[in-house]
Formats: sequence, C-alpha cells, structure tokens
Amino acid sequence: MVCTGNICRSPMAEAILRAALAGTPSEGLVVVDSAGTHRYHVGEDADPRALQALGEAGYPVAHRARQFDPRWFPERDLVLAMDSGHERDLRALARRTGHPGTDIRAIRRFDPEGPGDVPDPYYDTITQFREVRSMLERCMPGLIAHLDGLTAAR
Repeated sequence: MVCTGNICRSPMAEAILRAALAGTPSEGLVVVDSAGTHRYHVGEDADPRALQALGEAGYPVAHRARQFDPRWFPERDLVLAMDSGHERDLRALARRTGHPGTDIRAIRRFDPEGPGDVPDPYYDTITQFREVRSMLERCMPGLIAHLDGLTAAR
C-alpha cells in the first residue's frame, strides 16, 4: 500500500486489508505493509485522524511511516497505489531500477464504485478520513478475491 507520506491512506489501507484477510484462504500467506513515495513523515505514527477513523471501526494499528525502497520490488507480488500520481511514480521507479514487470495497480481497481483515486484527506477533516476508510473497505472483497487467486496459484 503506497501513498505520499505513509501516514493517512496507506496505513489505513494496510490495517483494513490485514483485518479483511482474517478467515480467507490467503490469511497467513499474504504479507501486508505500507510506505510513502516521499520522506515527509518517516518515523512518525499514522495521522491521529486516520487512527481515529480506524479505531471507530475496530481496526488495530501499529505503524511507523517509511519511504518506499525500490529494492523491495522483487519481494512484492503486488504494489497498490492510492492514486494515479503514486501509480505513475511507482511505475517510473520500477522502470528506472530494473523492475518494469512489477504488478503495480491503483487500489480502486478493486472498488465496485471505482476506478479513481483515493482522495488525500490530510488537509481535511475527520469526515474525509471516514470516507476514505469506507472507500478502502469497498475495495476489500475484490482485492481479497484477487489475492486468493494469487495464493491458490502457488
């Protein structure tokens, strides 16, 4: 899961996917993590509003922001971008670092109401963080089905 600073959207997506994997064929087979395209918040916890929105829905979070490292490409079967800018940046980084075949997708490809970007709630209110949470939750059934297909093929 990748967003800009790794304190809002991507840690929310990480926590929601971890919870969604419970009881699925992929549980225990899929490793979920998150990072940012930029170093802005490296070492920080998730945004307090992200933590609040997740906590309200019962999602546990243990997080420290980090920047995406291109050396991770070979270790990742799927990299999910929160918006088209992140997807474009990740694809360019993958090409520059010799990993053009990495499966990089926008997470909203799995949203029945998508595609599109997950809006950045950073400059907004808790209401926008709740909307982002709901949007990410909508992505989970399609994403889990995709992941179950990947793990079954192994």
